[in-house]
Amino acid sequence: MTDATAFAEMQQAFDAAAGWFEQTVDAIDTRADEWHVSALGEWTVRDLVGHTSRALLTVEQYLGPGPSTSNASTSDYYRAVRESRSDPEAVAERGRQSAADLGDDAAGAVREVSARVRLLIAHQPADARVVTPVGEWRLAAYLPTRVFELAVHTADLLRATGLEDGRGAPPTVNRVALRVLSGLLAEASDDDAGMLLASLTGRGSLSPGFSLL
Repeated sequence: MTDATAFAEMQQAFDAAAGWFEQTVDAIDTRADEWHVSALGEWTVRDLVGHTSRALLTVEQYLGPGPSTSNASTSDYYRAVRESRSDPEAVAERGRQSAADLGDDAAGAVREVSARVRLLIAHQPADARVVTPVGEWRLAAYLPTRVFELAVHTADLLRATGLEDGRGAPPTVNRVALRVLSGLLAEASDDDAGMLLASLTGRGSLSPGFSLL
């Protein structure tokens, strides 16, 4: 597979992930009482929709002019985020603020953002410059992180609202998310390696709350 083909497939995965998120929010909007249900930690469904919308908005906001020569990988992004020691309360507050920014018609706002950003990404090259608060990446390396966020949090929304029946992620979205995790898995600490090997081969279980992120 050429780099161009691989990036085209990543663009398609992003488009599918954004579409899945948009459809899920539309489904939630038909059940207005679901917006204030607890969804993830201290977030309500509306808060989590706001947070998840940032997977679309950030790629739009971080795109810079000209190409990037960065060699940083997708896994490097998560390492940089961990090392920045992001304040959980600050992350939670950004989610709540993003929810407020969606306005009175959250589903309509998500549709608008989704359409705009999907069109934008469809016309970007693989080496488009993405400047984040924790460094610079080529779009081809950064975009998988957005697919991963959309995959994980859209599934969170489906679980929280009981809409899981027949609304699973498009296969390409799950595949990209798993590839992101596989990169993080390969870099797991020596302390975690034994537990991960045992759990992934059916010989043990992960500690409660364990995460590769």
